[in-house]
Amino acid sequence: MENITTVNEFLLLELTSVQELQPILFMTFLILYMIDLFGNRSILVIVISEPRLHSPMYFFLGNLSCLDICYSSVTLPKLMSNRLSTNKAISFLGCITQIHFFHFLGCTEALLLAIMGFDRFVAICYPLRYTVIMNPQVCVLFAAVGWLTSFFYALMHSVVTARLNFCHSRKLNYFCDVKPLLELAFGDIRLNQWLIFIVTCSLAMVSCFFPLLSYFYIIGFLLLKNRSCRVLHTALSTCASHFMVVSLFYGTVALTYITPTSATSVIQEQFVALTHTTVTPALNPLIYTLRNKEVMLALRRVFGRKLKQFA
Repeated sequence: MENITTVNEFLLLELTSVQELQPILFMTFLILYMIDLFGNRSILVIVISEPRLHSPMYFFLGNLSCLDICYSSVTLPKLMSNRLSTNKAISFLGCITQIHFFHFLGCTEALLLAIMGFDRFVAICYPLRYTVIMNPQVCVLFAAVGWLTSFFYALMHSVVTARLNFCHSRKLNYFCDVKPLLELAFGDIRLNQWLIFIVTCSLAMVSCFFPLLSYFYIIGFLLLKNRSCRVLHTALSTCASHFMVVSLFYGTVALTYITPTSATSVIQEQFVALTHTTVTPALNPLIYTLRNKEVMLALRRVFGRKLKQFA
């Protein structure tokens, strides 16, 4: 019978054993982190400072930018410090905390994207009632429900995972997540597996269904009411950025949590999850700024004023 030990820390394995690649990996992570911080901070600044962007769509975009800054901060700082340090360990409490915020912020992003899809549906299908339906109180309520629901969902995962006993092996790939920890757990893990495959997958599929349903109604509404490809193209162009972010987000989620678990797939799944928390937050501000003329104009106005102040 294998020994059960009280685990105080876990060892995070390297992305590669080739030491010559460590500086390259460090610079790659640093560049992604800086793009994430600068891009999302810029969106936050213009959403707050520009009165023209004080609308429900940009309120939720500001929430998403704040979330992306926090999301990448869950994994990237530890990954970068491991590239420079000989101590690759993360404490048990630190590991559970990383799991909590990883799922908290990931779930919040899923719910925010669903809310943003509903916002686009109301704006296009009910433009005259848009300001009444999506009033400031409703927007704050939607955002608060999304953040609070995600917090307690993540708390459920972290508490159930923290109660497990672990075998002598303490090695994890890249960062802490529930599925890799279950590979090291000793004892009954059926509750944890049930939470992943039922609760997590159901929540992901439901929150993915609502944006898709919103786009289905938008297309149907425009085709039946206007029967104009030009109007349809104009309306959908306003949703293109959101659709690209939704596709990127749920593509990586599906590869990580909906695919069946096996000993050989855990590393691949965690690499996809790592990409999800590092690359996606850096791409989101680029997608929204490059596809959105209002955001681009606001960026020019805000940074133009700041340059004049320094001149």
